[in-house]
Amino acid sequence: MSPASSERAGSPMPGERAVFPTPGEHVDLAAPALAGIRRLSALDTVRARIGLAVDLGLLKPGERLPPTADIAAALDVGEITVRRALVSLCADGVLRRVRGRTGGTLVESAPATGVVSEIAAYQESAAEVHRLIDHRALLECGVAHLATLRTDAGHIAALTDVVGQMDAAKDWADFHALDERFHVLVAEATGLAGAVPEYRKVLQDLYQFYLPYPVEYLRESNGEHRELVESLAARDPRAAVDVARRHVEILHTTMFVGLV
Repeated sequence: MSPASSERAGSPMPGERAVFPTPGEHVDLAAPALAGIRRLSALDTVRARIGLAVDLGLLKPGERLPPTADIAAALDVGEITVRRALVSLCADGVLRRVRGRTGGTLVESAPATGVVSEIAAYQESAAEVHRLIDHRALLECGVAHLATLRTDAGHIAALTDVVGQMDAAKDWADFHALDERFHVLVAEATGLAGAVPEYRKVLQDLYQFYLPYPVEYLRESNGEHRELVESLAARDPRAAVDVARRHVEILHTTMFVGLV
């Protein structure tokens, strides 16, 4: 699955030319440190991510949030943490709680904006997020190339199944779990067991900045997943790498760092 920062070190802004290392120059492939959000508690991160999604209009007034357990899984926190965060956001006027069998937690009809102070830590991390996206793009293209050469019918069938499940995802929380599963399956298709933990680490570092998105947009992005599977099945590494590059590079403008 989201924004523009002139401080983006090592990544060209739209219209600028990329600056590549010179021969012999050391290139550090380790993921960048994410200092901005390190100081936040798990509860703070849930408040920031939901609050920012509301501020940016990704969660619409009156929209119903997924069940607590689904939010916890998508944001990689405990259910109790999610409950506490939702209660606090209701107190802030961002969300409201509706009781009864058809109730749940909804975005307020006129939600308060700019009231979740924890969002600042995410905004301060913009340069690190852009570098992390670049890091993922580097790995993603290599993974796509090797997966094309080494995948088998079993992997293609599993990937096709996950793409179908993403098409049917009921909300952003449901889609997010499937998205991670899809990309890990592609990494596993390379046959390089040692590459999977490294790739998963970068993926999960980036997922720390995942925000709730309209499921319609997420289903549309799933078209690139399908295109990647088709490239793998056709044994076309050039096409697979192109899809992987586009799929990750767009995050510079579709993640929150390109929307704020």
